Amino acid sequence: MNLDHVFVCGNPALDFAATLRARRTTRFEMFVAPDRLNAWYLESGLVDAITPAGEDDVREAVAVREAVYRLVTDRRLGEDFDREALAVLNAAARQVPATPQLTRAGRHTDATPAQALATVARQAVELLSGPDVPLLKECGNPECTRVYIDRSRGMRRQWCGMESCGNKLKAAAYRARKKSSPAAAH
Repeated sequence: MNLDHVFVCGNPALDFAATLRARRTTRFEMFVAPDRLNAWYLESGLVDAITPAGEDDVREAVAVREAVYRLVTDRRLGEDFDREALAVLNAAARQVPATPQLTRAGRHTDATPAQALATVARQAVELLSGPDVPLLKECGNPECTRVYIDRSRGMRRQWCGMESCGNKLKAAAYRARKKSSPAAAH
């Protein structure tokens, strides 16, 4: 499986929740080491520089990630929020977030892993209490468990991202159609 972090969900909190891939099958963990967590924070654009994470930071991030995923699923299915997940998310959101600073070159955000995690948690709170809740959808690829914001016309988007899942499913459907159609006799 591709080790690159993917940002296709339309919100950093959703992309964060998607760092455990294929939840229903192979369960591929993206945060296997502190440097992978730091890489996610940097690649997401939430921070410009981050102090090195440790194993405790990874454990905390995974706990918050799982709480976000549970709460997003609860909200998407119209169920009451899981109390334990709510407590985990709210505790993280109460921490000091990353604070952008204005420099001569523009905005710059230095953070610790704890500040970056608080920033993700606050974004999850905003998402789950905001106007995009009705737009939350799970990817149509049975192997994928990403939840994304569907802002397409008529809410017809079926995949988290064309590059990550859409092309694979379209190609598989095309091959299946070609295989089942009778060959043209020449």
